[in-house]
Amino acid sequence: MVLSRFWLVIFISSIAFVMFSLFSGSSYSIDNVLNGKKDDPILISEKYIDQIPVFIKDSINKSEEKTFIINRDTLNADTTYVYKNKTVKIFSGVQKSDGLLPTCKSTLVDLILPLMAYLAFFCGLMELLIISGVSERLAKALSPVFVKVFPSVPKNHPSISYMTLNFAANFLGLDSAATPFGLKAMESLQEINPEKDKASDAQIMFMCLHASGLTLIATSIIGYRAAAGASNPADVMLPCIITSFIGTIAAFLIVGIKQKINFKSASLVVGLITLIAAIIGLLMYVNHLDLIGKNYFTSNLSALILVGIIVATLIFAFLKEKKFTEANTTVYEAFVSGANNGVKTGVTIFPYVLGMLVAISLFRNSGLFEIISDGIAFVFSNIGVSKGITDALPVALLRPFSSAGSRGFLIDSMNTFGADSMTGRLSSIFQCSAESTFYVIAVYFGSVNIKNTRYALGTMLLVDVICVITAIFVASWFF
Repeated sequence: MVLSRFWLVIFISSIAFVMFSLFSGSSYSIDNVLNGKKDDPILISEKYIDQIPVFIKDSINKSEEKTFIINRDTLNADTTYVYKNKTVKIFSGVQKSDGLLPTCKSTLVDLILPLMAYLAFFCGLMELLIISGVSERLAKALSPVFVKVFPSVPKNHPSISYMTLNFAANFLGLDSAATPFGLKAMESLQEINPEKDKASDAQIMFMCLHASGLTLIATSIIGYRAAAGASNPADVMLPCIITSFIGTIAAFLIVGIKQKINFKSASLVVGLITLIAAIIGLLMYVNHLDLIGKNYFTSNLSALILVGIIVATLIFAFLKEKKFTEANTTVYEAFVSGANNGVKTGVTIFPYVLGMLVAISLFRNSGLFEIISDGIAFVFSNIGVSKGITDALPVALLRPFSSAGSRGFLIDSMNTFGADSMTGRLSSIFQCSAESTFYVIAVYFGSVNIKNTRYALGTMLLVDVICVITAIFVASWFF
């Protein structure tokens, strides 16, 4: 219900603001909101050639393309005059994201189809894990901890192994693998959910822990920083780990208190200590490496572990081929069956993702996001927050809505202020310390047709705020 109302508010307020801007004269055309593409120039006016300044008119007449551009050296502020069909169209600035119709197309072509391919492959592997008995063994091994975190989940339940694989993929920055494992976990948890259209306690806990974004190897962030010319691309790795870890602990405590979980459980304490020890051990190892060593380690560890999981799954399936025979199938046929289920899942979540991304597109292109972002930055600057921090806030504000959008702001901030600036580094920490909350809600709850997400959205947004505040303190401490 909360998500539905929030979606309606974004949609209606964005459309109302677009119409207000048009009729008040603040914007010249709303075609870009419907048909424009990201980084396209925005039409701000149209005049007859005799109505423009003489020097621009002369420059247009001398140009073979009948085009004149001023302020070329000013970032995203070029003003372009294009003479065509007896009028001069004036463009200034660029569009922040795709319009409504291009978003519909890109959601299917650039997001859902690749996601369906990932889902098909990894769901095929998960079918091998199920039949070969690996998922059952993993669930048994981790049940002592998971039954404390998820009291409503039966001991040795298959969802435990799926959640473990999802968390592991997230830790290593393997987004393409994390989503299929997570969707399988939600599907498995839905089987024991007594109210099918309402999120269970276990599903909410899983979603909040997943969305807190605990990442040990921020591979993509390091890659972006390297491309932007950072002197040490991996220098944000430790702040990213600290920020995302605090976010994860906050999510666990908030949901745990709500669900009255016993935090004094011995197995839970041991599990938490083990996790902390693993993180500290990783940090100590990476810290003693030189720059080349850090880049080599971070770029290869995640990929090697993913390849290792794939190889181990196939080898174990081969060794347990007898179980496949008993199930009246073969290893390959089981993989195909699982892949087919992955494709069906992709088809199921498409409408949910489309609805959310179209609303976000309208929100950004309407101008409302910039007004809110500028307003928050103004408030922060007036209470003494440094400009380096306020310049990074657009990444934090957009991250819950759109990973791609916040990534664009991240790259822009590094290009504008420098990868090694406070803004560039803080933007990197914002980007890797949380998930795209609304996208995750749409995908995961949509995959199992849950309409009432209860307090999941509020908790996830609160954790996002905690991550932002933590990131600011950690970045200020480190840099």
